[in-house]
Amino acid sequence: MIFRIYHPEVFQGSLKKKRYFEGWYFKHVTRDNSRTLSVIPGISLSGDDSHAFIQIMDGLTGLSNYTRFPLREFGWDKKSLSLQIGSSEFTLDHLILNVKDDNLRVTGRIDYQKMVKYPGNLISPGIMGWYSFVPFMECNHGIVSVTHELSGRISINRNSVDFDSGTGYIEKDWGTSFPEAWIWIQSNSFPESDTSFSFSIAKIPWLGSFFVGFIAYLYFNNRFYLFSTYNRSLVSLVSRDKDSIGLIVRNKRNTLKIRVFKKSFGDLVAPVAGVMSRRIKESMDSEVHLEFYNKLNHLEYESTGKCAGLEVIEKIFDYIK
Repeated sequence: MIFRIYHPEVFQGSLKKKRYFEGWYFKHVTRDNSRTLSVIPGISLSGDDSHAFIQIMDGLTGLSNYTRFPLREFGWDKKSLSLQIGSSEFTLDHLILNVKDDNLRVTGRIDYQKMVKYPGNLISPGIMGWYSFVPFMECNHGIVSVTHELSGRISINRNSVDFDSGTGYIEKDWGTSFPEAWIWIQSNSFPESDTSFSFSIAKIPWLGSFFVGFIAYLYFNNRFYLFSTYNRSLVSLVSRDKDSIGLIVRNKRNTLKIRVFKKSFGDLVAPVAGVMSRRIKESMDSEVHLEFYNKLNHLEYESTGKCAGLEVIEKIFDYIK
């Protein structure tokens, strides 16, 4: 149990759990930012409908496909991120896809190099900080790789996509359900090759009540800057309209201004009490503009990330001041 807390990338559950889900999010972007492919392997444990799955989204075509597998075709390693679903593989080093059903045929291999892992320590095992130790959380979140290089090709319905010199990202979620409402923004496709950014805020139920929590990081120049509820950072909504959302997060040392520009959205399947029954919208081609200021309010970094992942459940705006 303790090993898994400090290694959120590994399988956190067991096949004996009830009303449980776990999913890993592997994002791949081509060198020229023209194609984005997200692959989500995982399991859904929900009584008679328990199964493993591979969910695939193509950012160019908007194609979204959910392929089911019997639980017996789900395999994992207890000490590392190493999954097998059917004849597909998912590890820290590579992804091998062999998904064939009535709607989709995806095959190929992508290798990962120069991975920048999200840092952890004794009191903060991952992006959730000390919340990693809090029991009865509806949904847990982990960030595995904030950025890495890609090499390889994937064939999507017989059309080959070259991911050589592209960029990748890996995160995951596990628990019983996704939150009732949230915003999630992510990009590591900036002009500066070492930059990565992620932000999420959600209404989090706990022990009969709820709180609004958020976690965000900016990585550039080989350094992480963290903003979160648990390190007493603050978040505020600046503006929102049909095309964009403006947010500010700040702590004692830094201020980060965020503006995300919405583009096209596709459908994803999300968990409710372990059952993959909820339909949500996700964009993989949005853009996010960042301005990072030091404690003297001097602008230290400004850039725009392409191929930004974006999910917005509108009810969250009832809870952001």
